Amino acid sequence: MSNPRSRFFYNVDWVTVCIYLTLCTIGWLNIHAAVFNPDHPGFADPSTNYGKQFIYICAAIVIGLIILLLESRFLSALAPSFYAITILLLMLVLAIGHNVGGNQAWIDIGGGFRLQPSEFAKYTTCLLLARYLSGTNVKITELKSLLIAGGIILLPMLLIKMQPDDGSTLVFCSLIFVLYREGLSPYFLIVVGLMIALFILSLVVPNQWYLIGAIAGLGGLLAYLFRRMRGMALTFGIGTAMCLAFVFVVRPLYNHGLKSHQKERIDVVLGITHDTKHVGYNQNQSKIAIGSGRLWGKGYMQGTQTRFSFVPEQSTDFIFCTVGEEWGFAGSVVLIGLYIFLLLRIIMIAERQRANFSRIYAYGVASVIFFHFFINISMTVGFMPVIGIPLPFISYGGSSLWSFTILLFTLLKLDSNRMGAVAA
Repeated sequence: MSNPRSRFFYNVDWVTVCIYLTLCTIGWLNIHAAVFNPDHPGFADPSTNYGKQFIYICAAIVIGLIILLLESRFLSALAPSFYAITILLLMLVLAIGHNVGGNQAWIDIGGGFRLQPSEFAKYTTCLLLARYLSGTNVKITELKSLLIAGGIILLPMLLIKMQPDDGSTLVFCSLIFVLYREGLSPYFLIVVGLMIALFILSLVVPNQWYLIGAIAGLGGLLAYLFRRMRGMALTFGIGTAMCLAFVFVVRPLYNHGLKSHQKERIDVVLGITHDTKHVGYNQNQSKIAIGSGRLWGKGYMQGTQTRFSFVPEQSTDFIFCTVGEEWGFAGSVVLIGLYIFLLLRIIMIAERQRANFSRIYAYGVASVIFFHFFINISMTVGFMPVIGIPLPFISYGGSSLWSFTILLFTLLKLDSNRMGAVAA
């Protein structure tokens, strides 16, 4: 009698596969609605973006099936090689890459198709990070291990920043949640959150001295309350001094460290400036499109903002506008619910792993997908500045879809062999 473990696709999490296929279908339909050309009405016409997306989806499904047929140990063993290849591609794109929208991030592969190495770098970084952190005697609480793990994340970030692709660069920051799950002190997350809050307050508060006075007063009060606990009082004192120093350097860094269009986008989101015709045009039209959908939406291919191209990049970075306008609040909630369900499913898969490699990799997948999902939707509704990252499985683009497919189906393959603890 044959061993059931030897059968193809044994123990695959088909619930996650169904969510994946549903998201891909939703994306394809909304791309069709966003860029519909009446001269090419066919859903699979390769001369259109929705036709190309159909090809991308078919290729993605084939890629996913191939990954499910691979040996799991193969994925772990070749993690350093995969990482090295993407690093070489990121270097290559800086030399011969195709420039689109000011970012030299694509390599032409013929037939009108382009490859974006930065999308695949997210996958290989998660893979190598999981391999390293699951190694013997590697503890993220030790400085050496933390520096090596940080280097694995930082190298592709620097190369992508040189393109320059700020959106893709920031995605790698989400991997701090992987380090936290593996033992990184929660104080790191607290410090990062505090720095973000102080950065925003330093820009929003008209008079910087008000903020400085508030920080000094709060820090002094906490140090006084814990004066009998010398360690705590000293901690609050040092923390207050660091916060004050950070507030003093925020504005010089903001004025001289960011490009003018980046500052303008942040100013629009924070309400410092009001601009609906130039730098704030995309977001303003995005909010109009989403708001016009109301509860149930205008119906498939009935969105005026969508049909008349009021929102630029509507099939890529702003694809959520099409969902909001044509499917309304109800459709938006369904889509967001699917993403939340997917993320919870990935976390559940992570926690049931017997192999450290599989668990760490799973949290990498969850972190990357969550960052894309949260930032993209926040960007389209005006909660975040426009940084240009796709909505996973929904936005138009082969590189994005294939990289997320590889990211997810590698996890499904590792999970299908979890009982055998295939990785260290």
